[in-house]
Amino acid sequence: MKVRDVMTGEPLTVDCDLLVHKAQGLMKDHGIRHLPVVDHAGRLMGMLTDRDIIHAAFMPILAESLPADPRRLKAPRVRDVMTWSVVTIDPEATLVQAGLTMFQGRIGSLPVVENGRVIGILTDRDVLAAFHRQSTTEVGTVPP
Repeated sequence: MKVRDVMTGEPLTVDCDLLVHKAQGLMKDHGIRHLPVVDHAGRLMGMLTDRDIIHAAFMPILAESLPADPRRLKAPRVRDVMTWSVVTIDPEATLVQAGLTMFQGRIGSLPVVENGRVIGILTDRDVLAAFHRQSTTEVGTVPP
């Protein structure tokens, strides 16, 4: 099975200048934990995860004690809290390759990139569900 067969195509993406609380609202409204951050051409810049947003909750509190611009800390943008270094996967990679990459890197999602553009996203839940479906199908088949 290939990544292309399991991924969510055309995922919701955000711009790096979006306010974090707006991105958080999008994630809540769509029931997602990972948002690819793309530039105007659809090229991946980073990822915003639910963990990044949890860490961002510290920023307004720290604004009182740090010598940084308090406006930036009190109203952070996606670029201020996102993960910049992102592991990606090709849509033609196998699901086993994707699962191994996620397991070894302790990664909850992989943006699926083709020709430099984000075309999908593969989450740990997608991989586990696909493996479960595959094992259930294999168990239910009767050899000839």
